[in-house]
Amino acid sequence: MSSVFLHCRAGFEKECAAEIQQRAGEAGVAGFCRALPHSGFVEYEAVDRDDAARRLVACLRFDTLVFARQWFVVLERNRALPADDRVTAMVDGLRELPEPAGDLFVEHPDTNEGKSLSRLCKALRGPLKGALNKAGLMATDTDTRIHVCLLAGTDACMGYAPVANSSPWPMGIVHLRLPRAAPSRATLKLDEALLQLLPARKRDRLVQPGMRAVDLGAAPGGWTWQLVRRHLRVIAVDNGAMAPALLESGLVDHRRADGFGFQPPSPVDWMVCDMVEQPMRIARLAARWIGQGWCRHTIFNLKLPMKQRYPEVRRCLDAIADELQSAGVRYRLACKQLYHDREEVTVYLGRTA
Repeated sequence: MSSVFLHCRAGFEKECAAEIQQRAGEAGVAGFCRALPHSGFVEYEAVDRDDAARRLVACLRFDTLVFARQWFVVLERNRALPADDRVTAMVDGLRELPEPAGDLFVEHPDTNEGKSLSRLCKALRGPLKGALNKAGLMATDTDTRIHVCLLAGTDACMGYAPVANSSPWPMGIVHLRLPRAAPSRATLKLDEALLQLLPARKRDRLVQPGMRAVDLGAAPGGWTWQLVRRHLRVIAVDNGAMAPALLESGLVDHRRADGFGFQPPSPVDWMVCDMVEQPMRIARLAARWIGQGWCRHTIFNLKLPMKQRYPEVRRCLDAIADELQSAGVRYRLACKQLYHDREEVTVYLGRTA
């Protein structure tokens, strides 16, 4: 077997499969996908060489994948784990690790059926880690992480991923609590976006107290709240009402205007946007803000259509690239379907030196 296991949002298996199929082909790794609707995962079976899956994970940057939350190279799929001794069978399935691993994730698909396995995952992690240590399959100072994904009580995929080229969170999910003071649940999308899309080593420098920001389509203020929480000064643009507590903070200037027609009086550090609109219109709006120098960084959502979702994402990202390249603007672009997203993806776009 030479395959890659990819976690994704349930209902987006088709998009995840289309993306990895295209990206693998561009990387010269031939293969095909297995993707059951609403399973919460995709398997890409590489067919040209025994080490093709390893080569694919080595040459393709995980952070450039939009719909995959997490991935790992599969060493074994065991559909008949002994219920009375799963650990021994799991250790046997991991003996072909390329090197000892420094960490262990015991996971399950993010579906209702998968969540019923969460207790078993937690119960297995300690004994499995101990057995792996005893077998010499774990060590310190290594870039490899072991993944075991339970698909049922006696069915699991086992493998590994490079720590530097995968998500740092099990299943790729950042679990965040909704703050009581936040005006809406949408606040979690921007909170997660700042964690997922900004490099950890640069995050504190990119978002600093005293910076200035614009929130387009701000009401009632979920995204503005995240910026104020980080002590940024925000122009909140929306014809709707903002949460009173935000206006009382002294950091928010509410402008009753249309987000598409607003231009800041002077350049700002950030523009954020969670407006419900056609994705291409939002993509071109963000590209204009960066291209015109109205902001240095932006995070925005693209609300996806019911069909052709992956092609629409590619079309929007290509349009941004074309516009900024034509303007001679150097930029960084990152796009991900976040855990707190629904029928949408979240994009970071920023000018680079």
